[in-house]
Parts: sequence; structure tokens; C-alpha cells
Amino acid sequence: MTDTKFVKRKKPNYIRALILVVILILVVFLFYNIETLLSGLFEIQE
Repeated sequence: MTDTKFVKRKKPNYIRALILVVILILVVFLFYNIETLLSGLFEIQE
């Protein structure tokens, strides 16, 4: 019973959290700008 009191807790992984936040921001940015990106990508060059 006393062993559970002294169990090592995992340290929060700040680098992984930061990477996940950056990916989330990129996904939201792409979601709102996908139409302009696709139209710019497939625009016919004259």
C-alpha cells in the first residue's frame, strides 16, 4: 500500500507537446486556406 505513494511519476514531455501544438496549428491553417492553395497549385499558366 505504501509502495504506490513513492511511484515515480512521468515527467511531462514538453518537446512532444510543442510539436503537437505546431502540427495542430498547421492543420488548422491548411484547413482554412486549402481552397486558395489548391487554386494556386492548379492554376493554368498562360
